[in-house]
Amino acid sequence: MDTMTDDLYRDITEFAHDTPSWFQHLAEVWTELGLLLFGVLFIVAWWRARRGDPRALAVAVLAPLATAVAYVGSELFKSVIDEERPCRAVSGALTPLVECPPHGDWSFPSNHSTIAGAAAIGLALAWPRIAALTVPMAVLMAFSRVFVGVHYPHDVMVGLVFGALIVFLLVRVATRPVARITLAMRGSSTGVVKWFAGPGPSRGRGRGARVPAPAPAPSAQPPAYDPAAYDPAAYDPPTMTIRRDDTQQPR
Repeated sequence: MDTMTDDLYRDITEFAHDTPSWFQHLAEVWTELGLLLFGVLFIVAWWRARRGDPRALAVAVLAPLATAVAYVGSELFKSVIDEERPCRAVSGALTPLVECPPHGDWSFPSNHSTIAGAAAIGLALAWPRIAALTVPMAVLMAFSRVFVGVHYPHDVMVGLVFGALIVFLLVRVATRPVARITLAMRGSSTGVVKWFAGPGPSRGRGRGARVPAPAPAPSAQPPAYDPAAYDPAAYDPPTMTIRRDDTQQPR
């Protein structure tokens, strides 16, 4: 008996076959190229964070690590839930645009979608300005797995949510301890460790910064004798003068 996802899978694959050949080829390439692009963005995010505070670098380092954890979790799910690929299981479906994975390479959840969802959120946490890029990238990558005919729609939807949730939770829990490790690495005497952790925020003064004036040099002359400093009663308020008393001058 066909399910709703079977019908949706057939609709998407039929749409895929109706698209121009160049678009089909683009979808095939994107399912793998997107992973490479996420990897490049991880490197850029880490490089940017090297001059940030320890928490920023901690998030940038945790993002790819948490993505790897999400991928391992996805593989564990696959070993428990033996769901056959739709390119073999759905009756009446058109031939997939790419080769159907072999039997035993189960369908649920989608590893590509899990990695995409995890990478998108991890990069958004490490580099918030590119969330508008990474989130659509992840959605398109997940859709492309159904488009080329190797996953059910529910495979990619669960993969996206699972990956995003794992990364969000791990980053929230581990940022503080990793930030402390980062701070210790920045003080390390080992060159490679210190280079990886980066110099941290710049301590130098930028252009246009106000430089405080140097403190005045101490005078070589002894301070002048001030009777008021020795005798407060020597000040005469009515005349606003100091009454001199030579007997109190130091000898």
